[in-house]
Amino acid sequence: MIRNFEKDYKIKLGITHGDVNGIGYEIIIKALADQRLLEYCTPVVYGSSKVASFYKKLLNYNDFNLNLVKNAEAAVQKRSNIVNVNNDEIKIDLGQSVELAGVLAAQALDMAVEDLKKEHIDVLVTAPINKSNIQSRTFNFPGHTEYLADKFNVANNLMIMVSNTIRIGVVTGHIPLKEVANKLSIELIMSKIRIMNQSLIQDFAITKPKIAILALNPHAGDNGLLGKEEHDIIIPAVKKAMDEKILAFGPYPADGFFGSENLKNFDGIIAMYHDQGLIPFKLMSFKEGVNFTAGLPIVRTSPAHGTAYEIAGKNEASPESLRQAIYLACDIFKNRLMHQELIKNPLKISNNSERES
Repeated sequence: MIRNFEKDYKIKLGITHGDVNGIGYEIIIKALADQRLLEYCTPVVYGSSKVASFYKKLLNYNDFNLNLVKNAEAAVQKRSNIVNVNNDEIKIDLGQSVELAGVLAAQALDMAVEDLKKEHIDVLVTAPINKSNIQSRTFNFPGHTEYLADKFNVANNLMIMVSNTIRIGVVTGHIPLKEVANKLSIELIMSKIRIMNQSLIQDFAITKPKIAILALNPHAGDNGLLGKEEHDIIIPAVKKAMDEKILAFGPYPADGFFGSENLKNFDGIIAMYHDQGLIPFKLMSFKEGVNFTAGLPIVRTSPAHGTAYEIAGKNEASPESLRQAIYLACDIFKNRLMHQELIKNPLKISNNSERES
């Protein structure tokens, strides 16, 4: 789905509005009010112009305007645009989880995905949803990642949390902790390592990425005393990765790994379960962290936080994570174009690099 573009092409970037009763509109308005973003992309918000007007007034951003367009194809460059996914009057219940908010969030996602498939937008940034109220007969997924994997017929993908200091993916995602050990297998871990390695190369332009693999158990199982998953599953997976010329190392005990300088030696990290990876990530990078879904044919990022109902409408939400999600989506899109060109014509890229250096 990656296409050829002129050098000065402005990436058309879709943003879904998420849960209308959370901080989604606040961070969208604050991020897009920074005119510098328009040098990188042409934003298209999938949402409601009426809800946007409500939040503009509430947050005292009356000088900021979203250009209402019929569809993404009509988006105007050097403007922030909005497409209505619903034209009805919408009641805002600040900080509340209501069924209507879930319906509106799903409508925005459905429309944005259709535009991605039709190539009316180039990349997608998703504002936070409530994983409970969005559930319906047509949306039966734990979150954005699983929804997008289904829509693009992808059997395997990887959630990578990204910041300036760390990139960390998780083998098992949104499942109960008690199910993690039984879920792990050499094949599953290998599939995530392969996706991480390929993503670091094509999405982050790292030629020979080094990947750290975390242990499941304390002290990496302590030679089987605290668990055998390292010996039976994780170490064989690391060896298999090395056999495939992937620079994977470990397993490293998670506490010591994050408590040392060792993480700076790696381009990516693979954790065994959700909180093992996300707790240290959010401690280090919560304000600017980005959630990126690797392994999809399209580029999708999101801020690394939720709906934050507790501060909805209070003008306290920081747009930094969303802003970084926008920049990262654009960077990955460009890196994929460069990677595609490198595969087609490696001599051309090499010669250009030599002339520029």
